[in-house]
Amino acid sequence: MKDMLDAAFLSHALFWLIGAMTVCATVLATAALFSMGRSGYRKD
Repeated sequence: MKDMLDAAFLSHALFWLIGAMTVCATVLATAALFSMGRSGYRKD
């Protein structure tokens, strides 16, 4: 059985981990900025 933890697999997994973190951060930052922008128009 071939060892799965070779350099190619680790670099691929690291690339996808960084990509997933980047997508999550982009979505959350966009939602936060949208929420902050909308809060100025509310009449609570």
